Amino acid sequence: MNKKIIHLAVLLCGLFISFQTNGQTNWGKYTLIAPQNQSTAQLLDLNKNVYHSWTFTGGTTTYSAYLLPGDTLIRSVNHAGNSFTGGPISGEVQKIDWNGNVVWDFVYSTAAYCTHHDICPMPNGNVLLISYEAKTIADATAAGVSTPIVMWPDKIVEVQPTGATTGNIVWEWHAWDHTCQSVDATKANYVTSVSDHPELLNVNYKTTKDWMHMNGVDYNAALDQIAFSSHNLNEIYVIDHSTTTAEAASHAGGNSGKGGDLLYRWGNPAAYGVTTPVADLNIVHDAHWVPAGCPRAGYLVGFNNNGQNGASSYVDMVSPPLVGTTYTMPASGTAFGPAAYNKRVVCTGHTSNMGNSQQFPNGNMLICVALSGLVYEIDSMGNTVWSYQSTGGGGPGGGAIPQASRYTACYISGVIPATPTFTANGNVLTASTASNYQWYFNGGAISGATAQTYTATQSGTYQVQALDAIGCGSALSATQDITLSGVDAINDLTLLNAYPNPASNQLSVQTRLANYTIKLDDINGKTLYCEKNCKSIDLATYANGLYLLSIQAEEVGVITKRIVVLK
Repeated sequence: MNKKIIHLAVLLCGLFISFQTNGQTNWGKYTLIAPQNQSTAQLLDLNKNVYHSWTFTGGTTTYSAYLLPGDTLIRSVNHAGNSFTGGPISGEVQKIDWNGNVVWDFVYSTAAYCTHHDICPMPNGNVLLISYEAKTIADATAAGVSTPIVMWPDKIVEVQPTGATTGNIVWEWHAWDHTCQSVDATKANYVTSVSDHPELLNVNYKTTKDWMHMNGVDYNAALDQIAFSSHNLNEIYVIDHSTTTAEAASHAGGNSGKGGDLLYRWGNPAAYGVTTPVADLNIVHDAHWVPAGCPRAGYLVGFNNNGQNGASSYVDMVSPPLVGTTYTMPASGTAFGPAAYNKRVVCTGHTSNMGNSQQFPNGNMLICVALSGLVYEIDSMGNTVWSYQSTGGGGPGGGAIPQASRYTACYISGVIPATPTFTANGNVLTASTASNYQWYFNGGAISGATAQTYTATQSGTYQVQALDAIGCGSALSATQDITLSGVDAINDLTLLNAYPNPASNQLSVQTRLANYTIKLDDINGKTLYCEKNCKSIDLATYANGLYLLSIQAEEVGVITKRIVVLK
């Protein structure tokens, strides 16, 4: 599914390479450390030796640095002469090759707008930038803001590099186009109740100049959607990228039919006037999707800096109510689901600001506790299998480490097979020629599906990955939705859909059947749960592993689905 070309984990999570360190299994090989407000970046190997380093000229790194497939680094830069102030203001983005040469240097900074915080390289070679834009007191008053102040709402722009210092803005989205308020009925964005409009942003929730303080942005190529996080509103959001810029400014158009309105939000229902549940997120950074090929693929992730008590930072993961590319809207006056996080990882230490995580195919996770300068990797059971503690509380030179990223040797060397295509003849899927293959269903790798041809057994979304002779993997192919007919249609998701999968503490069951029996067996066939017409199963006491969920009804017989429990 996804992301920042670091997380292009479509690539990243597609490279199934693990290493043994001190008898424990790590994923990938090289960790990128780029301290904030410093002019250096390093790739550390698993022994914490410096494999490669860069020394930059022409501005320090403000927040983000990632590797593109191959050996080029992209970073946000503190541009000299910005009109906007605060942290981390950037105004500039650079690409730097392996030898330290700046190959692209793009400035996006005027008195009217300026980039800040995160950037997101896209599979098409373009880059998403977060930017403030200036709104006057008159602008704020016209939008129904209750306090007469200057405001800096956020926008997201997509830049297509065109030359050494130039780029075209090919798409943009403005938060200011999707506001509502319930205090001034004379204004165009007036609504009687903000809680009835979760697709819009309440412009009077925390009326400050730096209103949203957006800080993380991610792109999901399979969904053609963008996720972002807001420090001040304590939420993560999803918007439609399939729109034109004109549609993104409206409330209609794109794959969603909703234009640039919010498709999904999670973390702080109070931001749209809903009192329950209480907020899970308390300062959030690094919104992103778990990439395809990883456990919990498709979950949304946020780095929850202060959690519920301000003493611990968490990595919180949620399974959004997504069907195809559409999110289930909440009933009037209620919150988007789920009611609470699906998975929470308590971090080692606390950082009141910044920080990130990265999820790997083998179930491991990289966590960056920014202000303390601690970067570490845990396995699926929470055991630390690698750690790096910078000197001076934040990296070489003493700066904080806003983010850290792990890469495989294949990714850095650029030895990446071409992205495959595949054709469908009924339920028989055939990939283009490659050395080896791995097929995916709904974002998860299909066990044993490693031939050029695969026979689909369920309706859903399929992809394929090409692997070369040494195991380096391509990006995942474009998705195809396969709908089975005839006898095979018995596995249609409308008959049995269970989510999330993998599941941790709760498994929800969806079916269009009226009368049925749900049964859960272990892999040895022992029945652990059996109930009529149930809608959910409590998995709190179940161990990690593979289970078989079946639904039985007179009109369809028995349908079985594999379920993974992963806590």
